[in-house]
Amino acid sequence: MSPQWDDLRVFLAVAREESLSAAGRRLNIDPATVGRRVARLETSFETPLFVKSPTGYALTDAGQRLMSHASRMEYSLQEASEDMVGQTAGLSGQIRIGAPDGAANYLLPQVCAKISRENPDLEIQIVALPRVVSLSRREADLVVAVSAPTAGRLTVQKIADYKLHLAASRRYLRRNPKIDSVEDLAAHSVVGYIPDMIFDKELDYLSEIGLDRVKLASNSASVQFNWVRSGSGVGIVHDFAIPSARGIEKLLPDQVSLTRSFYLVRHADDRRLERMNRFAEALCDGLREEVARLEAAT
Repeated sequence: MSPQWDDLRVFLAVAREESLSAAGRRLNIDPATVGRRVARLETSFETPLFVKSPTGYALTDAGQRLMSHASRMEYSLQEASEDMVGQTAGLSGQIRIGAPDGAANYLLPQVCAKISRENPDLEIQIVALPRVVSLSRREADLVVAVSAPTAGRLTVQKIADYKLHLAASRRYLRRNPKIDSVEDLAAHSVVGYIPDMIFDKELDYLSEIGLDRVKLASNSASVQFNWVRSGSGVGIVHDFAIPSARGIEKLLPDQVSLTRSFYLVRHADDRRLERMNRFAEALCDGLREEVARLEAAT
């Protein structure tokens, strides 16, 4: 018996979610039906596709091979849909973007709102996570990343550089000793990342200036920025975030100035989809313009 596309669609959801219930929620069908569809596929291929463990459903070697074929079928169907329907003046459907929370909070809302106004039939979702967002599990259709991945069938393009500086609120600076050098930070409440939760080496800002201990730590750049904004301490912040808060000053700009980059990461097969290409172009252009606008305001 040849596998049906509906069964393969369920298989892809389980492979990406690693759970029958999560796959069911994604597809809006009950977990028992998901389980029956998977069992039907396994019977059809006469081989197990998943290994069940306490942590969920993991692909077997046969499942990995099927994942590759089913993903290509999925892209082919999307490509066929574009070809048959044709391109309209505006984009439509749903597109989900994964991004670190700094970009997700201070850049993407403005950029995506503009794209949405220009494309009324388009639904844009932003997944803001202080970790790497998985494309293989379809947590997002494309990802804004702070470093370029080197593994996987992905396409990567650099979007823009951005700046970070040491900063504090004027209220904090009035209440605490003067800061004339990096060495003076030893007498201050420093804000930064939780060391063992830094998900990308590009975020290890403080070690770059010789600091190995922080008093207030979070895995979220937005939480760190809110501590700085509220006068709780000194931290390295994105220049593009500074205009969103009053009374924040850069400190030691001649001694502490960091440059990082954003990259757009996509599935390699997405390059065949004109809809995704158009959205990616609009997103990259918008992010470049917004970084430049906000950094100029500081």
